Amino acid sequence: MWRIGSLELDGRVILAPMSRYSYLQYREFMMRFGACMCVTEMVSDSGIVHGDRRTMPYLETGDDHPVAVQIFGDDPEMMGRAAARVLEANPSVDAIDINMGCPVEKVVRRGAGSSLMKDPALCGRIMSAVKGSVDVPVTAKIRLGWSPGNITFREVISELESAGADGIGLHVRTRAEKYAGTPHYDLVEGLRDDMSVPLMISGNIYTPEDAKRAMEITGADAVMVARGAVGNPALISRTDSMLRSGEVPKEPTVSQQAEWCLELARMTIAAEGEERGCKIMRSIAANFMTGVRYSHQVRLELTRISTYDELESIMSRVCEARGDERITAHGRGILRGRPLSLYSSILSSRSR
Repeated sequence: MWRIGSLELDGRVILAPMSRYSYLQYREFMMRFGACMCVTEMVSDSGIVHGDRRTMPYLETGDDHPVAVQIFGDDPEMMGRAAARVLEANPSVDAIDINMGCPVEKVVRRGAGSSLMKDPALCGRIMSAVKGSVDVPVTAKIRLGWSPGNITFREVISELESAGADGIGLHVRTRAEKYAGTPHYDLVEGLRDDMSVPLMISGNIYTPEDAKRAMEITGADAVMVARGAVGNPALISRTDSMLRSGEVPKEPTVSQQAEWCLELARMTIAAEGEERGCKIMRSIAANFMTGVRYSHQVRLELTRISTYDELESIMSRVCEARGDERITAHGRGILRGRPLSLYSSILSSRSR
């Protein structure tokens, strides 16, 4: 057991927020695999404050606790108001997470997301405003910095800690890299030793071994899984097992993957209706077949489904052909490739 502020957590695997994926039914489904906490899709501060009808549904929770609502913006006063409004609209929310890491252009253009990494003092003011507006734990999700020449994570962490942050999530890439290339774990070795609050680490966590290595390098309290778990929910349970006991269960079979995909589809369709539910599943279903031999054509078909029956038929066909086989590791993790030396050289020159 460990804590983020007053929130006690059992486990070391957190389901990270992802736009278009971290909707309520997805979070409920994924939490069953052993995540100790989850985070919603990011929600605009202005949309919350003004009660926008398209925004407020993002604040809904269900069987996904403990859950943090992630908010984004660039104005401390507005962010404080938004955080308070979240708790007014849904008092069952367990924590607030501040997005300081999103690299998407429409977010950074307004000075939010990873744009905040250029102004550590502003990050601190936002954290202070949010902390002063709610009585639940408040965390922030950050990046290494804006670009190779603007690595600011240590300054940002210092400002956040001084402002009362209860925990900090760090994605070990810059905004310039977005989600490409090898994450730079070499820059954050032993980082937790220099921090006064819990550290949650993320970046290319595709296998339990990736998670274990990330925590060993950084000393992090927990690991955040995102893209690696889309269509691979067993990543959570397998990682949780490794971190608890050192034992890693086998990869799931193709039949298990198909069954889980259909279960998530039923949950999504029940909430959104068949037409919209199938549109949502198009971007998820194919991932359940990643790691299945000779599945390229099947994955293409899954991106075009329009009915549940169509999805079920495709999965039935796959299971008949390869149901007893086990999927192969979704391997693109931190144990592969080498970190870019550019970042290390920049930091070394700064320290001289």
